Formats: sequence, structure tokens, C-alpha cells
Amino acid sequence: MIPLTLAEVAAAVDGSLLAAEPTLRVTGPVEFDSRKVRPGGLFVAFPGEKVDGHDFAAAAVASGGAVAVLGSRPVDGVPMVLVPDPRAALGRLARTVLDRLPELTVIGLTGSSGKTTTKDLVAQLTTRLGPTVAPPGSFNNELGHPYTALQADAQTRFLVLEKGARGLGHVRYLCEIAPPRIAVVLNVGVSHIGEFGSQEAIAQAKGELVEGLPADGLAVLNADDERVRAMATRTGARVVLVGEAADAEVRAEEVSLDDRGRASYTLVTPEGRAAVRLGISGRHQVGNSLAAAAVARELGMPLAELAEALGRLGLPSTRRMDVFDRTDGVTVIDDSYNANPASTSAALRALAGMGERRRTFAVLGYMAELGDFERDGHEQVGRLAAELGVDRLIVVGEPAAPIHDGAVAMANWGGESVLVTDQAAAVEALRRELRPGDVVLVKGSRYRTWEVADALRAEAVQPGNGSR
Repeated sequence: MIPLTLAEVAAAVDGSLLAAEPTLRVTGPVEFDSRKVRPGGLFVAFPGEKVDGHDFAAAAVASGGAVAVLGSRPVDGVPMVLVPDPRAALGRLARTVLDRLPELTVIGLTGSSGKTTTKDLVAQLTTRLGPTVAPPGSFNNELGHPYTALQADAQTRFLVLEKGARGLGHVRYLCEIAPPRIAVVLNVGVSHIGEFGSQEAIAQAKGELVEGLPADGLAVLNADDERVRAMATRTGARVVLVGEAADAEVRAEEVSLDDRGRASYTLVTPEGRAAVRLGISGRHQVGNSLAAAAVARELGMPLAELAEALGRLGLPSTRRMDVFDRTDGVTVIDDSYNANPASTSAALRALAGMGERRRTFAVLGYMAELGDFERDGHEQVGRLAAELGVDRLIVVGEPAAPIHDGAVAMANWGGESVLVTDQAAAVEALRRELRPGDVVLVKGSRYRTWEVADALRAEAVQPGNGSR
């Protein structure tokens, strides 16, 4: 964060100082975990039912070296910036800092799936162009968003942020904290449809990102998703369509996959054509990489350098299409971080592509937050697994049972499906059946499905992220 006096912090958050010297400067990072506080920093104390950050305020100052604590109630002997709502205050502080960084370009991304991966791809490209700040993993809510923004300083040139939403107005609020100049919208699926109620409402919420652009900004829209394409009418900024549609300004032609599911394609832009060979697995990474390419192109990266840089992209966020090989020749796709119907369908297609002439296993768990679409969403995934010819489907847990139902209802499917009670049972089933050369996908909504991937990883010798 840029240095600020406590008086400036208080003014930014509409707070009052208590037992704090107004001229003292915050020179370190802003933290809400007292164990991470460093000398010169600011500790933010959030009240909670089980853990109250105010109970750690004294230690943050005495041991961590925090200059003061941003909180909602006084703590004896601790210099405080008092506010009614520390979370809202954190957002106001972030906006104040960003307003003082005129050389900074904020890049915002949203979509029902692929946000974190594309954020990682964009950040890897912008790092080639200048100092970049981006969150680890999917730190994309009203806490993670300002926390990440506050890591920017006078040297930072690019701030890459994904913007999540569980309702209308959420993306708009995040844009008020960190107004983007470049906005990327990837897709409109059914993730969190339980909160939104319909895909139309999801599209309305995702489109709040392009509505927040200035007139000289840029909206990067997926030409292959009609709901995203339609968002062009909701912004006064320039629009660049990306995808495989013939009218996409940045598009992929002649797409092919290798035996690890890594795509090669011809990148087509107004500046010319270039061959791209991705090092990350999954057919869906074509669209993600095109969105990242459009951002880098806007920021001035030449076509030849861009094509080369796309081929060097990795997946630093964990459990997202992480491909590795075991000593016995089994290949594992660890995509266990999260799941929704769109991302699971993409992962199943990647499994099918990698599994040509090999036996394929899919270990699939429950997909959360689907509301009234829950049963249909799970059944659709099961049907797709059967249509793609997955040989063995292992469905974990009773809530995910409609995946099993959807698969076994498919006539002429030559594969088998089994519903198991938990992760341990899934691991045991794999141990009984796996043979050298098999390919296994592990996917689920954070319901400990990752335990299956970790059990398989215990035998790994070649951790991948799609490494060649």
C-alpha cells in the first residue's frame, strides 16, 4: 500500500481516531490475520461469532508492529481507527489508495466459470509489461477484492482482479472499490443460480462489470456466448469480441489438441496471424487464453511476443486442471477446487480428449448453489459423461446421486457408474480398478473431493500444470 498517515486513513474511511497519533504513517501492508501483520502495517479487526479480530488487536500492535487497528470497538491501550463497519471501511480505503495511483490500470474479470484461471493467465502476461498485483486463488469478494487492491503501490502498473457475485449489485459494488479500465466477461452459466434464480439474472449481474467502464475503457466479450455478446449494448466503452466466431476480432482458428489435452491454434488479430501452442490442458483454455490475449494486445504487447507468451502460460492457482502422472502410468486431472455444470462439462471434455485409446475414469462430487436447477444440472453432467464415452464414473455422496442417475439412463452407454458414500470409498474403488495408462478426472464443489486427488497424487512423479 502507498504510505498514509492515520489521519488520512481515518478521513478515507469516515472513521475517528482513538489513542492514535494522527501523523503516524502506515507504511506496511493491511492485514486481517494478526499472524501476518508486519511492522508499519494496519490490522483490520472483523467481529465474528466464533473469532473476533478485536481479541487479537493488542498482539497485532505489540508483537506484529502494526501502527494502528481498524475496528468497530475500542480496545484498551491500542491505537484505533474506529468505524461502524470494518469491511465497508476496507473497501473505502482501497478506493482511496487506487485514486492516488493514476498510472495504474485496473483489469476486472467475471464469468460463471474460468474467472480464476483467466485471471492467472492475464496476470502472467501483464507481468511481462510491468509490475502486476493479482490475488492468489479466487479472492474475489467484498473482502478479498479490497485486500488485494491495497497491495498496489506507486510502482504497480497493473491490478488484475476477478469479480465474483452471488446477487445483483455485487459486481457493481466491487467496481466502485476498484473501477476497471479493462473488463473481461467470459460466460454466463448456471453457477450460483440458486441465489440468482435464472440465467437472465446472472447475465444482468455479470454485465455490471462493463457498465462500470469509462468511455476510454475496453470491454473484452466472449463472442461464443450470446448472453455475453449482448453486453456490448450495456457499455459506452470500446468492445473487442474474442472466441472462435467468424466476427471475433481476436479469435482462434484451426484448433487441435495433443494427447495431454493441450490446444494448438492459429491466433488471428487485426495485426496478423500467429501460431500458438498452449502448455495447459483443456479445450476450454482456448477461450480463456484468447481473453487474456485481448488484454495484453490492448496494453501494447506485439503479436509475435504475445503468441510466444501464450505458450508459456501455466496455472499457478491450485487444483485447476492440474495434470500429473503417477509412477504406474496413470494420468490424473486434478480439477477438484470447485465445480458447476459448465466447468464440469469442460473438464469431462478434456478427459475424453486425453483419454482417446485409454480407459477414462471420472470421480465427480456434488455441485453446490444450483437451487431449483440442482437435479437437472447434475443429471446433465451424468448424461454428458455417458455421451463422451467415459468408461468408469464414480459419483461421491448422496447429494450428487443425480449424476449417477443421468449416466445410467443413457441407452447404449458402454461404461459403468457407481455411487459411493464418501471420498474414502472413491479412493478404494480406484485402487481396485486402475491400470497403467488410465486417465482419471477428479472434480467437485469443495466437498473434500480434493482428498481423492491427494490420494492419487501420493504416487505422482511428474506434477504438471500441463507441463511438457
